[in-house]
Amino acid sequence: MLVDSHCHLNYKGLVEEQGAVLDRARESGVTAMLNISTRESEWRDIVATAERESDVWSSIGIHPHEADAHPDIDLAKLVDEAQHERVVAIGETGLDYYYDHSDRDRQRQSFRTHIHAARETGLPIIVHTRDAEDDTASIMAEEMEKGAYTGVIHCFTASEDFAHKALDLGLYISISGIVTFKNAKDLQATAAKLPMERLLVETDAPFLAPVPHRGKTGEPAFVADTAKFLAELRGDDYSELCEATAQNFYRLFNKAKP
Repeated sequence: MLVDSHCHLNYKGLVEEQGAVLDRARESGVTAMLNISTRESEWRDIVATAERESDVWSSIGIHPHEADAHPDIDLAKLVDEAQHERVVAIGETGLDYYYDHSDRDRQRQSFRTHIHAARETGLPIIVHTRDAEDDTASIMAEEMEKGAYTGVIHCFTASEDFAHKALDLGLYISISGIVTFKNAKDLQATAAKLPMERLLVETDAPFLAPVPHRGKTGEPAFVADTAKFLAELRGDDYSELCEATAQNFYRLFNKAKP
């Protein structure tokens, strides 16, 4: 079993040949994929892909880049859309202070609304954070005090200290192809220490193609390369890491079924 816990199958670069992309993923041993939404206009198509493909699941959410474009996103809408049988997560959401494509206050407000939706639906939240560790950690901790929720820090590139804060809150951490990059020494050091029972792997396709595919359009098939690198980095057996991260996926996203 090998699961790509975060990809964008309906993004340009993949959607044009989605069938072939899925076939290549399956040939590489990928048994499930979580297709992530980032704006409301995508929801229908992303859910439709999951309806059509039995090994594809979907999420409902608004990326922090899109917070300004969705000032009217509310809890009821997220909760209602998340009732679909193929929707297994809320997000991606979070904070991105690197690009600042949306007002920071609006990002924070949207993030809290998504956490509330995760709490109300019982679905895990998918968290994006970039150059916003302190605020992300603070909001997650404050919201956890209001009521328990589950989730994952996707495409983890933050500090080891932030990793500990997320793990202490009960969240999972997902490693992308960035871990294979030569300049990712700090990330590699952190990834080597993460507890296996909280570890996921992802591509974030069509972005972040891992070595040896750098420069290409990322796709779910490449999660195998990330998993192989990660297993070698950690001194784990590749098959055991694949099995463990797949089991972690189904434990976290427990609405999805193998």
